[in-house]
Amino acid sequence: MKYHKMRQIMNFLLIGLILIFCLGCAQNRQSVSDRDIQIQDLRQLVTADNQHARLLLWRGAASQNYVVEYRLHDSSFSEKVKAEAAPFKDGDWSYYQYRALLQGLQAGSTYEYRIKSDDRIGQWHKLQTAADNKVTALIFPDSQSSDYAGWGRLANNAYKQNPQADLYVNMGDLVDNGQDSRQWESWLSQVSTFSSELPLAPVIGNHETYTLDWKLRYPESYIKLFEVPAAGSEKYPGQFYSFDYGNVHFTVLDTNFQEMQALQPQLLADELKWLEQDLAGSKALWKVVLMHKDIMLYGFTNRPGTTEHFTDAGTALMPVFEKYRVDLVLSAHLHTYRRRVPLKNFQPDSDGLVYILTGVAGSVRYADLWKNSALDAAKAPQPETDNYLTLEANDRELICRAFLSDGSKFDEVHITKK
Repeated sequence: MKYHKMRQIMNFLLIGLILIFCLGCAQNRQSVSDRDIQIQDLRQLVTADNQHARLLLWRGAASQNYVVEYRLHDSSFSEKVKAEAAPFKDGDWSYYQYRALLQGLQAGSTYEYRIKSDDRIGQWHKLQTAADNKVTALIFPDSQSSDYAGWGRLANNAYKQNPQADLYVNMGDLVDNGQDSRQWESWLSQVSTFSSELPLAPVIGNHETYTLDWKLRYPESYIKLFEVPAAGSEKYPGQFYSFDYGNVHFTVLDTNFQEMQALQPQLLADELKWLEQDLAGSKALWKVVLMHKDIMLYGFTNRPGTTEHFTDAGTALMPVFEKYRVDLVLSAHLHTYRRRVPLKNFQPDSDGLVYILTGVAGSVRYADLWKNSALDAAKAPQPETDNYLTLEANDRELICRAFLSDGSKFDEVHITKK
């Protein structure tokens, strides 16, 4: 009898040890933070098919066997895709960048994904695929800064105030210097709270083309950090592109014609050909153009005799926008918010296009630099501080609203089909 009881006790102890061991194994296979598996700057990027695919990029350690597990929200069935690795190098900045393309997703559905590295598992993140009849985008103007903490506060406040957003856009000049790794690291860290859940559509600005000694060059870091849908041209990878999200066709232009003149003298001519093909081929209900530099340059308040005028790029692009009935053109670069009266054939016209200079989202500001214009229908409160916009599209109208960083709205326009 004593032997039997002793054996029972030993069995219970053995089972307990097994349970403790299994629990320890389970805990070792879980991670409270992606940083525990050396994942940094995890971000979603828009793709050519946002209803059924999504691109993930992140920074990781060399020789890691990263696998992305993804599933419909609250589903027990999951799929996996192995990440691809590529060395990232630009100047003194060097690391491994990983990418994973998730495909075969269901439109208008909520997914969750996490990244595994051998026996360790990262945290779950949300992924929302595009629906076919509506979209809400957060639009951020130039975020270039001397200190990106302000940009971070604006971006995170905007996301908190608009949790229903489907994607976010940065209108170019994301950083002040395109080869400065510290600025890119700061920019990415400031949006890390939501970049893993909200896809980005980036726009290239002129500051992305600068070297550390402020000479012009190919925008190496920008192109590597933000892989965008292919535009069918191996000559200009990542510089201009387009995508559909909901019922909106977004055309994203590279307006660095002056900066790229020595390296890419045919950029404007080649981009115009692509632009016509892109707009002509779109069957989306709404067409929106995103570009960094504006169609106009204002007169300077501190330079007598300077007057506003349409730029060479504006003169070349505006007729194409009108030909293919673009509904809205958003730009940046001048660090001021101006919504113009509708324009057609370079003149005010109630049947014309709406052009909006989106303002400024970083700490680099040009107080009282630009003269007022008779073409301005609205401008930001003065003196200008940081701001952001929302763009909402449905089957009836396109709505653009402008907000200060505290969420107070200062402009709104509704665009309907004629």
